Amino acid sequence: MLTLGIDIGGTKIAAGLIDHDGALVYKATHPTPASSRAEQVWAAVAATIADALRAADGVVRAVGIASAGPVDLDSGTVSPINIGCWHGFPLRDRVAAAVPGVPVRLGGDGVCMALGEHWTGAGRGARFLLGMVVSTGVGGGLVLDGTPYDGRTGNAGHVGHVVVDADGDRCSCGGRGCVETVAAGPSMVRWARANGGTAPTGAGAKELADAAAGGDALALAAFRGGASALAAMIASVAAVCDLDLVVVGGGGAMSGPLLFDPLRAALADYARLDFLAGLRVVPAELGGEAGMGGAAQLAG
Repeated sequence: MLTLGIDIGGTKIAAGLIDHDGALVYKATHPTPASSRAEQVWAAVAATIADALRAADGVVRAVGIASAGPVDLDSGTVSPINIGCWHGFPLRDRVAAAVPGVPVRLGGDGVCMALGEHWTGAGRGARFLLGMVVSTGVGGGLVLDGTPYDGRTGNAGHVGHVVVDADGDRCSCGGRGCVETVAAGPSMVRWARANGGTAPTGAGAKELADAAAGGDALALAAFRGGASALAAMIASVAAVCDLDLVVVGGGGAMSGPLLFDPLRAALADYARLDFLAGLRVVPAELGGEAGMGGAAQLAG
Protein backbone atom coordinates (compact mmCIF):
# COMPACT_ATOMS: atom_id res chain seq x y z
CA MET A 1 0.00 0.00 0.00
CA LEU A 2 1.19 3.54 -0.76
CA THR A 3 1.91 6.47 1.56
CA LEU A 4 0.74 9.99 0.76
CA GLY A 5 3.41 12.66 1.10
CA ILE A 6 2.31 16.30 0.99
CA ASP A 7 4.70 19.23 0.56
CA ILE A 8 3.34 22.73 1.14
CA GLY A 9 5.36 25.82 0.26
CA GLY A 10 4.84 29.43 -0.63
CA THR A 11 4.70 28.85 -4.38
CA LYS A 12 3.65 25.22 -4.84
CA ILE A 13 1.60 22.50 -3.16
CA ALA A 14 2.54 18.93 -4.09
CA ALA A 15 1.13 15.55 -3.10
CA GLY A 16 2.83 12.30 -4.03
CA LEU A 17 2.21 8.60 -3.65
CA ILE A 18 5.33 6.84 -2.40
CA ASP A 19 5.90 3.09 -2.22
CA HIS A 20 7.73 1.23 0.56
CA ASP A 21 11.09 1.64 -1.22
CA GLY A 22 10.71 5.41 -1.43
CA ALA A 23 9.85 5.54 -5.13
CA LEU A 24 7.46 8.28 -6.20
CA VAL A 25 4.74 6.61 -8.28
CA TYR A 26 2.39 9.59 -8.70
CA LYS A 27 2.58 13.34 -8.15
CA ALA A 28 -0.05 16.09 -8.26
CA THR A 29 0.77 19.79 -7.96
CA HIS A 30 -1.18 23.01 -7.63
CA PRO A 31 0.14 26.56 -7.28
CA THR A 32 -0.15 28.05 -3.82
CA PRO A 33 -2.77 30.82 -4.09
CA ALA A 34 -1.50 34.34 -3.50
CA SER A 35 -4.42 34.98 -1.18
CA SER A 36 -5.16 36.65 2.13
CA ARG A 37 -7.83 34.03 2.83
CA ALA A 38 -6.75 30.93 4.73
CA GLU A 39 -9.58 28.82 3.32
CA GLN A 40 -8.59 29.59 -0.26
CA VAL A 41 -5.12 28.21 0.38
CA TRP A 42 -6.61 25.19 2.11
CA ALA A 43 -8.88 24.59 -0.90
CA ALA A 44 -5.78 24.25 -3.08
CA VAL A 45 -4.27 21.77 -0.61
CA ALA A 46 -7.52 19.79 -0.52
CA ALA A 47 -7.67 19.68 -4.32
CA THR A 48 -4.10 18.38 -4.50
CA ILE A 49 -4.87 15.69 -1.93
CA ALA A 50 -8.01 14.70 -3.85
CA ASP A 51 -5.99 14.29 -7.06
CA ALA A 52 -3.56 11.95 -5.31
CA LEU A 53 -6.31 9.96 -3.60
CA ARG A 54 -8.05 9.37 -6.92
CA ALA A 55 -4.81 7.94 -8.28
CA ALA A 56 -4.59 5.67 -5.23
CA ASP A 57 -8.22 4.54 -5.56
CA GLY A 58 -8.87 6.32 -2.28
CA VAL A 59 -6.63 4.04 -0.20
CA VAL A 60 -3.33 5.02 1.45
CA ARG A 61 -1.64 3.58 4.53
CA ALA A 62 -0.52 6.87 6.11
CA VAL A 63 -0.05 10.57 5.39
CA GLY A 64 3.01 12.72 5.98
CA ILE A 65 3.01 16.50 5.66
CA ALA A 66 6.02 18.69 4.98
CA SER A 67 5.07 22.30 5.63
CA ALA A 68 6.88 25.58 5.47
CA GLY A 69 7.23 26.87 8.98
CA PRO A 70 7.32 27.65 11.74
CA VAL A 71 5.33 24.58 12.75
CA ASP A 72 3.94 23.50 16.12
CA LEU A 73 3.97 19.74 16.40
CA ASP A 74 2.07 19.63 19.69
CA SER A 75 -0.96 21.43 18.29
CA GLY A 76 -0.52 20.33 14.67
CA THR A 77 -0.66 23.94 13.51
CA VAL A 78 1.53 25.88 11.08
CA SER A 79 2.35 29.57 10.65
CA PRO A 80 4.40 29.71 7.44
CA ILE A 81 6.25 32.95 6.86
CA ASN A 82 5.56 32.61 3.13
CA ILE A 83 1.81 31.90 3.58
CA GLY A 84 0.86 34.88 5.68
CA CYS A 85 -2.84 34.03 6.02
CA TRP A 86 -2.01 30.74 7.73
CA HIS A 87 -1.23 31.82 11.26
CA GLY A 88 -1.81 28.93 13.65
CA PHE A 89 -3.62 27.06 10.87
CA PRO A 90 -4.75 23.57 12.05
CA LEU A 91 -3.15 21.76 9.15
CA ARG A 92 -2.76 18.31 10.70
CA ASP A 93 -6.44 18.14 11.72
CA ARG A 94 -7.62 19.38 8.32
CA VAL A 95 -5.57 16.75 6.51
CA ALA A 96 -6.75 14.04 8.92
CA ALA A 97 -10.36 14.98 8.12
CA ALA A 98 -9.62 14.86 4.39
CA VAL A 99 -7.97 11.42 4.65
CA PRO A 100 -9.86 9.74 7.51
CA GLY A 101 -8.88 6.53 9.20
CA VAL A 102 -5.11 6.65 8.68
CA PRO A 103 -2.28 8.14 10.77
CA VAL A 104 -1.18 11.66 9.84
CA ARG A 105 2.25 13.07 10.76
CA LEU A 106 3.32 16.69 10.39
CA GLY A 107 6.90 17.90 9.94
CA GLY A 108 8.74 21.01 8.88
CA ASP A 109 9.76 21.19 5.24
CA GLY A 110 13.45 21.36 6.16
CA VAL A 111 13.56 18.15 8.15
CA CYS A 112 11.43 16.42 5.48
CA MET A 113 13.85 17.52 2.74
CA ALA A 114 16.75 16.16 4.80
CA LEU A 115 14.92 12.90 5.49
CA GLY A 116 13.99 12.46 1.83
CA GLU A 117 17.61 12.89 0.73
CA HIS A 118 18.70 10.54 3.52
CA TRP A 119 16.23 7.86 2.39
CA THR A 120 16.69 7.79 -1.38
CA GLY A 121 18.91 10.72 -2.36
CA ALA A 122 22.38 12.12 -1.82
CA GLY A 123 22.28 11.39 1.92
CA ARG A 124 21.98 7.61 1.69
CA GLY A 125 24.22 5.95 4.28
CA ALA A 126 24.96 9.11 6.28
CA ARG A 127 24.36 8.93 10.03
CA PHE A 128 24.54 12.63 10.91
CA LEU A 129 23.15 14.77 8.11
CA LEU A 130 22.24 18.40 7.55
CA GLY A 131 19.94 18.95 4.58
CA MET A 132 19.81 22.51 3.27
CA VAL A 133 17.89 24.49 0.68
CA VAL A 134 19.58 27.63 -0.65
CA SER A 135 17.11 29.64 -2.70
CA THR A 136 15.07 32.75 -1.95
CA GLY A 137 15.84 31.86 1.66
CA VAL A 138 18.06 29.36 3.45
CA GLY A 139 16.30 26.44 5.11
CA GLY A 140 17.42 23.22 6.66
CA GLY A 141 16.72 20.09 8.64
CA LEU A 142 18.67 17.51 10.61
CA VAL A 143 18.87 13.72 10.57
CA LEU A 144 20.90 12.67 13.60
CA ASP A 145 22.00 9.08 14.12
CA GLY A 146 19.70 8.13 11.25
CA THR A 147 16.61 9.70 12.84
CA PRO A 148 14.90 12.98 11.91
CA TYR A 149 15.44 15.53 14.66
CA ASP A 150 12.47 17.83 15.25
CA GLY A 151 13.57 19.58 18.43
CA ARG A 152 11.23 20.90 21.10
CA THR A 153 8.60 22.42 18.80
CA GLY A 154 9.37 20.86 15.42
CA ASN A 155 11.60 23.69 14.19
CA ALA A 156 15.09 22.30 14.78
CA GLY A 157 17.43 22.78 11.84
CA HIS A 158 16.42 26.38 11.03
CA VAL A 159 19.99 26.98 9.92
CA GLY A 160 19.12 30.01 7.81
CA HIS A 161 18.95 31.94 11.06
CA VAL A 162 22.36 31.05 12.39
CA VAL A 163 24.09 34.41 12.92
CA VAL A 164 27.23 34.82 10.82
CA ASP A 165 27.64 38.61 11.07
CA ALA A 166 26.89 40.14 14.48
CA ASP A 167 26.65 43.64 12.93
CA GLY A 168 24.92 42.52 9.75
CA ASP A 169 21.63 43.43 8.13
CA ARG A 170 18.25 42.88 9.72
CA CYS A 171 16.66 39.57 8.77
CA SER A 172 13.00 38.82 8.05
CA CYS A 173 12.96 36.91 11.36
CA GLY A 174 13.71 40.15 13.22
CA GLY A 175 17.26 39.22 14.07
CA ARG A 176 20.46 40.59 12.63
CA GLY A 177 23.21 39.04 10.55
CA CYS A 178 21.55 35.67 9.84
CA VAL A 179 23.17 33.61 7.09
CA GLU A 180 19.98 34.13 5.06
CA THR A 181 20.76 37.87 4.87
CA VAL A 182 24.01 37.06 3.06
CA ALA A 183 23.63 33.77 1.20
CA ALA A 184 20.02 33.67 -0.06
CA GLY A 185 19.64 34.43 -3.76
CA PRO A 186 17.99 37.84 -3.34
CA SER A 187 20.56 38.79 -0.68
CA MET A 188 23.46 38.05 -3.02
CA VAL A 189 21.74 40.03 -5.77
CA ARG A 190 21.23 42.99 -3.41
CA TRP A 191 24.92 42.89 -2.47
CA ALA A 192 25.98 42.89 -6.11
CA ARG A 193 23.63 45.76 -6.92
CA ALA A 194 24.76 47.78 -3.87
CA ASN A 195 28.36 47.39 -4.98
CA GLY A 196 27.82 48.68 -8.48
CA GLY A 197 26.18 45.77 -10.28
CA THR A 198 23.20 46.14 -12.58
CA ALA A 199 21.13 43.07 -11.68
CA PRO A 200 17.47 43.65 -12.69
CA THR A 201 14.73 44.00 -10.11
CA GLY A 202 13.42 40.56 -9.20
CA ALA A 203 16.63 38.81 -10.25
CA GLY A 204 17.54 35.76 -8.19
CA ALA A 205 20.24 33.16 -7.86
CA LYS A 206 19.81 31.89 -11.44
CA GLU A 207 20.34 35.30 -13.02
CA LEU A 208 23.27 35.97 -10.72
CA ALA A 209 24.73 32.57 -11.63
CA ASP A 210 24.37 33.35 -15.33
CA ALA A 211 26.28 36.60 -14.81
CA ALA A 212 28.97 34.84 -12.77
CA ALA A 213 29.33 32.10 -15.37
CA GLY A 214 29.93 34.85 -17.91
CA GLY A 215 32.79 36.19 -15.81
CA ASP A 216 31.05 39.12 -14.12
CA ALA A 217 33.39 40.06 -11.26
CA LEU A 218 30.70 41.36 -8.91
CA ALA A 219 28.51 38.30 -9.42
CA LEU A 220 31.49 36.06 -8.68
CA ALA A 221 32.26 38.08 -5.55
CA ALA A 222 28.63 37.79 -4.43
CA PHE A 223 28.81 34.01 -4.75
CA ARG A 224 32.08 33.94 -2.80
CA GLY A 225 30.51 36.02 -0.03
CA GLY A 226 27.42 33.85 0.13
CA ALA A 227 29.49 30.68 0.07
CA SER A 228 31.71 31.96 2.88
CA ALA A 229 28.66 32.72 5.03
CA LEU A 230 27.24 29.25 4.35
CA ALA A 231 30.59 27.68 5.23
CA ALA A 232 30.74 29.54 8.54
CA MET A 233 27.23 28.35 9.39
CA ILE A 234 27.94 24.76 8.32
CA ALA A 235 31.14 24.67 10.40
CA SER A 236 29.20 25.83 13.46
CA VAL A 237 26.33 23.36 13.01
CA ALA A 238 28.75 20.54 12.21
CA ALA A 239 30.72 21.21 15.40
CA VAL A 240 27.54 21.16 17.50
CA CYS A 241 25.98 18.09 15.85
CA ASP A 242 29.12 16.16 14.81
CA LEU A 243 27.92 15.93 11.20
CA ASP A 244 29.38 13.69 8.53
CA LEU A 245 27.43 15.04 5.52
CA VAL A 246 25.74 18.21 4.30
CA VAL A 247 23.35 17.98 1.34
CA VAL A 248 22.59 21.27 -0.39
CA GLY A 249 19.58 21.75 -2.67
CA GLY A 250 17.53 24.63 -4.02
CA GLY A 251 18.13 27.13 -6.78
CA GLY A 252 21.45 28.23 -5.34
CA ALA A 253 22.79 24.69 -5.48
CA MET A 254 21.87 24.46 -9.17
CA SER A 255 24.68 26.96 -9.83
CA GLY A 256 27.07 24.05 -9.29
CA PRO A 257 30.78 24.90 -8.95
CA LEU A 258 30.02 28.62 -8.68
CA LEU A 259 28.67 27.87 -5.19
CA PHE A 260 30.29 24.58 -4.23
CA ASP A 261 33.91 25.43 -5.07
CA PRO A 262 34.14 28.54 -2.83
CA LEU A 263 31.92 26.86 -0.22
CA ARG A 264 34.22 23.86 0.13
CA ALA A 265 37.30 26.09 0.13
CA ALA A 266 35.90 28.30 2.89
CA LEU A 267 34.68 25.29 4.87
CA ALA A 268 38.18 23.82 4.86
CA ASP A 269 39.33 27.03 6.55
CA TYR A 270 36.48 27.24 9.09
CA ALA A 271 36.03 23.56 10.05
CA ARG A 272 39.48 22.84 11.48
CA LEU A 273 38.59 20.52 14.35
CA ASP A 274 39.99 17.03 13.88
CA PHE A 275 36.60 15.35 14.20
CA LEU A 276 35.29 17.42 11.28
CA ALA A 277 38.02 16.29 8.89
CA GLY A 278 35.70 13.91 7.04
CA LEU A 279 32.80 16.34 6.66
CA ARG A 280 31.48 16.37 3.08
CA VAL A 281 29.21 18.84 1.26
CA VAL A 282 27.35 17.47 -1.78
CA PRO A 283 24.52 18.58 -4.07
CA ALA A 284 21.03 17.24 -3.44
CA GLU A 285 19.71 14.62 -5.85
CA LEU A 286 15.93 14.67 -5.47
CA GLY A 287 15.10 18.28 -6.25
CA GLY A 288 11.53 19.23 -5.44
CA GLU A 289 10.56 15.64 -4.67
CA ALA A 290 12.64 15.36 -1.48
CA GLY A 291 9.97 16.93 0.73
CA MET A 292 7.26 14.52 -0.35
CA GLY A 293 9.53 11.53 0.09
CA GLY A 294 10.70 12.71 3.49
CA ALA A 295 7.12 13.38 4.60
CA ALA A 296 6.17 9.83 3.58
CA GLN A 297 9.14 8.41 5.47
CA LEU A 298 8.20 10.52 8.49
CA ALA A 299 4.71 9.01 8.41
CA GLY A 300 6.26 5.57 8.77
